[in-house]
Amino acid sequence: MDVLFITSVAVVTADPPRSRSLFIDALGLPLEGEGDGYYSSGDVAGSKHFGVWPLSQAAEACFGTPSWPPDRVVPQASIEFEVADADAVAAAGEELQSAGFELLHPALDDVEREAVVVAAEKHPAALAIEAGIGLVDPRRIRQSAEPA
Repeated sequence: MDVLFITSVAVVTADPPRSRSLFIDALGLPLEGEGDGYYSSGDVAGSKHFGVWPLSQAAEACFGTPSWPPDRVVPQASIEFEVADADAVAAAGEELQSAGFELLHPALDDVEREAVVVAAEKHPAALAIEAGIGLVDPRRIRQSAEPA
């Protein structure tokens, strides 16, 4: 797999207000968002993109439901890696599966997002790890093909 750069790191939280209190109020990070949704910034020094992702939104993105399945380990963070193109996303998914990692969903094939997500319980740090391209949601990533 040819990883171009780390696209995003996000804390996954079941308690968004408490996490925002830590990262925005206590640490002073310049995160922006709305309500109990995703808060993020591309302006945290040393990071291309940092976010606080509500668990309900992570569940919706991975499973199409606001509840994380009770039979799966709840991820504590999400790390997204940029790859070259849609073919590379599909290849990344196949490569990860061949290495024994379970995908939470296959490579998505839509206009807004191409990504595969590795199952959290297969990683000892309980991370959701994504390989993707075209992550175009402006709340989630600064639009750039070059590392910060």
